[in-house]
Amino acid sequence: MISRSPADESRWRRGIVILPSAFSLGNLFFGFWAIVSALRGDYSLAAWLIFLAGVADALDGRMARFSRTGSPFGVELDSLVDLVSFGVAPAILIYKLLLESGDWSWALAFIYVGAVALRLARFNIEQGGKAHHHFHGLPSPMAGVTLSAFYPFSQTPFFAGHLSGWPWTQIIGGGMIVVAGLMLSHVLYPAFPRLGLSNPKGRFAIAGLLAGVVLLLWEPQLVIFPVGLTYITYGVARAVALGLLDRSPDRDPLSEELAAEEEETEERDLEYEDMRPHWANRSPSGNPARSSGNDEESSGKS
Repeated sequence: MISRSPADESRWRRGIVILPSAFSLGNLFFGFWAIVSALRGDYSLAAWLIFLAGVADALDGRMARFSRTGSPFGVELDSLVDLVSFGVAPAILIYKLLLESGDWSWALAFIYVGAVALRLARFNIEQGGKAHHHFHGLPSPMAGVTLSAFYPFSQTPFFAGHLSGWPWTQIIGGGMIVVAGLMLSHVLYPAFPRLGLSNPKGRFAIAGLLAGVVLLLWEPQLVIFPVGLTYITYGVARAVALGLLDRSPDRDPLSEELAAEEEETEERDLEYEDMRPHWANRSPSGNPARSSGNDEESSGKS
């Protein structure tokens, strides 16, 4: 059995804690690059960068749960990044693409960004850092990716042959308001199930992921926008159907107990003392720095 020294253990833990935040910063990198690309008129690149930001966003949460390094710091960082990548970036893309000619059309973009900010704040209070089966309101990454995917979809032969005559400025402008309302609504949207072979949902998730990869490799421009619209419509249709049937879920879909049935999560506080460089633990005389009383208390609790 290989044993690690305390220094190796500290470096290993520091790397694991930093890894989810690295994905969050990658998300921010793609989102900021998308804003720059949209301002330069490269709408196609901006749309695909927002999609890549969505991929990074999906990976950072799963990486935090897999490594059991979730923390309040990571939750807050993720929300700040999402506001840029799925709020500001799609709003600027749509504004430059369709709304720039109107005097007050920028207000539509602002309403969308404001809804993303409010939705993320609510998410942090209700569900941040926890495993979940449903989202309370439309997730902002899906909203942002779907809106930005309109431009690649509009460049396909199918769009040119069948849909180019539609009033898309009005449709997308109104769609931003609808999407903003859904993000702040009480409509429940399903989360992607945990991958695994031990239960039917996990196997279904693997099959869905493989099918999605095949579709993206086949014709990504033609797939992402319709799939996003389908997801958005599904949540509304399900809510309407349950309302007409006067049915309610047997258990609270936002309950932590329901999520814990499939996945056990451990939220670990981020210990910044453990991440200090080795030289910071020494006093100016060259001797190791003494621990404070608070450090002794914390070490006694661990």
